[in-house]
Amino acid sequence: MKQSNDWISFSQTMNDVKPMTQDKVINKHNSLEQQKKLKRLNAIKAESQDDNTLTTEFVEPIDPYDYLSFKRDGVQEGVYRKLRLGKYPIDAQLNLHRLTLSEARIEVFQFIKDCYQHNVRTLLIIHGIGQHSKPYPALLKSHINHWLPTLNTVLAMHTAQKHHGGYGATYVLIRKSADKKRENRERHSKRFV
Repeated sequence: MKQSNDWISFSQTMNDVKPMTQDKVINKHNSLEQQKKLKRLNAIKAESQDDNTLTTEFVEPIDPYDYLSFKRDGVQEGVYRKLRLGKYPIDAQLNLHRLTLSEARIEVFQFIKDCYQHNVRTLLIIHGIGQHSKPYPALLKSHINHWLPTLNTVLAMHTAQKHHGGYGATYVLIRKSADKKRENRERHSKRFV
């Protein structure tokens, strides 16, 4: 009888207590996979919303020891030769070592854009040779080779001389901004008056 009195007493004491809701058990592995998936979706969404025209899609791979070379129509041969031989002073440089392809894409686009806006003409982009990059050798170098000619502000590019990084770096010549062109026209027109 004592046991039933204890039960009644316990029941009366606990009468106003409500059961707790069960917290969901989180499987760490699934949670990490969900986070990775969400991160990828956010990166794709961010890439589609920005004005960056460079792509991280597959590009034709090149050999780590290939020369990069590009010149737009209208660039004088002497100007290109001087760029190719590293005879222009380097006004700015960008080092892409240890960056992912997505990070490099953003950095290259912003760097070229900033240099154009600030009338910086001769650049050096250090990308490395990429002998051990995955999924194929020279991954970043291959993308640099693809990206730079697609940017309208880039007039020419060429693999750097050995003392500037050789196969692991590229000289880039940027077109003059509209302000710089106007300034040059005014300066030259005063000379002939």
